[in-house]
Amino acid sequence: MNERPGYPGNPLARTGFRFGVVAAPVNSRISAGALTRISYLSAAAARADSFWVADHLNALVPRSIATPEYMAGTSVVPDVDAILEPWTMLGNFAARNRIGRLRLGICVTDSSRRNPAVTAQAAATLNLLTRGRAILGIGVGEREGNEPYGVDMSRPVARFEEGIATIRALWDSGGALVTRDSPYFPLRKAVFALPPYRGKWPEIWIAAHGPRMLRATGRYADGWLPLVLGRPGDYADALDRVRIAASDAGRDPTSITPGLFRGIVTAPTRDQVDEALDSVVARSIALAAPAEAWARHGVEHPLGADFSGAQDLIPQTIDKEAVLSYAATVPRSLMDEITFNGTPSDILDQVAEWRDHGLRYLVVFNGSVAQPRIRGIAASISPYARLLRSLRRL
Repeated sequence: MNERPGYPGNPLARTGFRFGVVAAPVNSRISAGALTRISYLSAAAARADSFWVADHLNALVPRSIATPEYMAGTSVVPDVDAILEPWTMLGNFAARNRIGRLRLGICVTDSSRRNPAVTAQAAATLNLLTRGRAILGIGVGEREGNEPYGVDMSRPVARFEEGIATIRALWDSGGALVTRDSPYFPLRKAVFALPPYRGKWPEIWIAAHGPRMLRATGRYADGWLPLVLGRPGDYADALDRVRIAASDAGRDPTSITPGLFRGIVTAPTRDQVDEALDSVVARSIALAAPAEAWARHGVEHPLGADFSGAQDLIPQTIDKEAVLSYAATVPRSLMDEITFNGTPSDILDQVAEWRDHGLRYLVVFNGSVAQPRIRGIAASISPYARLLRSLRRL
């Protein structure tokens, strides 16, 4: 089975365990990039393999509860919806941050909102600036960052597939004019002259969950980065589908790095972790879980029995009373399913179980900061740092 010329092999897919850190590039009272830089430095200090930023136009936390009453971080972040553009942010990091030399990625690029030619250009540019350290994380995007801005979300997976094929066609063109039929992104004597770095393009990591997206991951991806998968057994089953699709496409199934994006909530004691998980902000994140996950815990999703979760959530439209009502219905067992939580040793045991089901690359988001009290955030700093250092030993 062959790898495509010009694309990196993935030795991490076969051996070892690695991790990365993702941050929301939100504006702050300190400076535009201060909080993101702090996250980067913590990742570098823990010797993470990569650092990622999210691609959103606004937050997934409902703005109606992003107030001092429910979220202590508002003293530093006055508006949770003031999200910085991720490719610009990573370009800044490529120029300024020489500490750690981490790989840099987007977790994940919105293929519905962004034209694939522009995405191909952004990723190739970052790859040249970082001397081959860029990762193109990509998915179909969410409704909250598309429909309010006039983007049609009626066929997101078909649009995604054509977007990935377009990116590959441009990268593979060698600077020659490209003509390609497509219902979404037709190319008519298009030129893409940026070169790969030392013959290799950025790795493409796909955020995939449904059957069609898992097949696309097997055909096109260098890494798999699902954002919402609740149980280790579900992960193992989906990974099998990715590998079967890769084999059907004539690719080496073991060349695709099995990754996972997941929020973590940690503190020195179990009681402190429970207090953080019981906060309104933390529980509001459960709205991003699909209705089928809620049903496993005996509760119907507040937004409907067929609600798909993060892809269809538009948090800026949910008022305070509704969020408080929804948060009150979240089963604690659901919070355990959608996060890694506990003391650092607890979380290491949880990650090890996923590793035993095929996980080789964990990308973590520090959910411990979403608390109503500053003391809770402060208490989580040391355990979070200790956890990151410990992940390297898995």
